Parts: sequence; structure tokens; C-alpha cells
Amino acid sequence: MAMADASAKPEALVADRLGVNPGRLHALIDGVFAIAITLLVLDLPKPELSRDLVGDLLRQWPSYVAYLVSFVTVGILWIEHLGMMSAVVRVNRRFLERTLIFLLFVSVIPWPTALAARYADQGSQAAPAAVLYAATMLLMALSFAGSWRYLSRHPELVAAPARAAFSAGYRRALLGGLVYLVAIAAVLVSPLVSFAIDAAVATYFAVSRSDVVSRLIQTSADQGSGDDD
Repeated sequence: MAMADASAKPEALVADRLGVNPGRLHALIDGVFAIAITLLVLDLPKPELSRDLVGDLLRQWPSYVAYLVSFVTVGILWIEHLGMMSAVVRVNRRFLERTLIFLLFVSVIPWPTALAARYADQGSQAAPAAVLYAATMLLMALSFAGSWRYLSRHPELVAAPARAAFSAGYRRALLGGLVYLVAIAAVLVSPLVSFAIDAAVATYFAVSRSDVVSRLIQTSADQGSGDDD
């Protein structure tokens, strides 16, 4: 037993001591995303004692747009993170810390979304709401890119077939995240332009994808063909 412990990789020993493995981390991540999406729904308009319910609902259009943009962003981000995590075979304390920072910003997304929905059409108050929304998304995206970067620099945490894809995954995540800086600057032109750029980032991640999952699938298919032979 002592010889096995001595030969084990440091990352595996850390994971064993912490009682954390990728499966448990997946559960935490899924739970935070589920709560964030649920909280988004709670801020949809609910007019009370309305005498013109249709009109009152239609006048709350910024709420629907903000909800849709945030829902799509969080949903795409969950898919992206799931793809990244599909190649993670072990975790260490540093990666757990980076994941928690990422989840911090995911969990706070409903707050700037609610403010954006309330103040998007409120003249001078729309600008700070747009900046807060884009800044939150920027921090979330940069923390996500940080997870990619950490894994690219610690390939021992990643399944061998997918290791080569992590550097490109980091650059892709960083590029998408930095667009939020453009969204912040666009507030000087128009808060609505800023919100449109926020939506464009979600579209970028929706139409592009990393090679992590495809590499894992290809390796599995190749192994299956080898077994058949």
C-alpha cells in the first residue's frame, strides 16, 4: 500500500485527500447552473391587479430580451463547460479553486440580468446597467478561459486524446470573453448596442465549438474498430 501511495501522481493524492473526483465536481457545476437558470425565470414580469394585462406585459419587453440573452448564454456556457470537463480525468485543489471562481460569476448572472431588464429603456440609467451586465459576463468568461488555460498547462489532469485541444480551447474562450470589453465600450454609443454585443458573444459560442469532445469520440471509435479487428 505504501509503495502504491508513493508511486501515485500528486494530483490523484490531492483528490483522494479532499474526497473530490470529477463526478462530484460535475454534480456541483450542474447544480449551480440549474439554480442560475431558475433564478432567471423568477425575474420575468408578473403585473399585479392589471387592467390591461397584455399591454403591461408588452411594455416589459426588456425583461424578455434580457432573460433570453442570459438563458442562452448560461445554457451555451453549460454545454461548453460540460465539453471541457468530459476530458478531465482527475482534479486538484488549484483546479477546484478556479472552478469555484467561475461558478461565482455564473451564480451572480441573474442579478445584472434583472437590473438590465429593469433599466434597459430608462434613459441615463440604462448605461450603468449595461456596463454591470457586460462586466459580469466578462469576469465569468475570463474565469472560464482560466480553467482552459490551467488544464492546458497541466495535461496530467486531462485524458490523453484531448490534451492537444486545450490550448486552442483556451484561445477560443479568451477571444469570446474579450468581446465583452467591446460591449462595455459600446455603452458610450448606446446601451442597446452593448446588449446586442452581449448577445453576439452567445451566438459565437453557439456556432463554434472546441475539439475536445470530437477527439474523445474519435479515439473511442478507433478503439472500437481495433477491438472488432
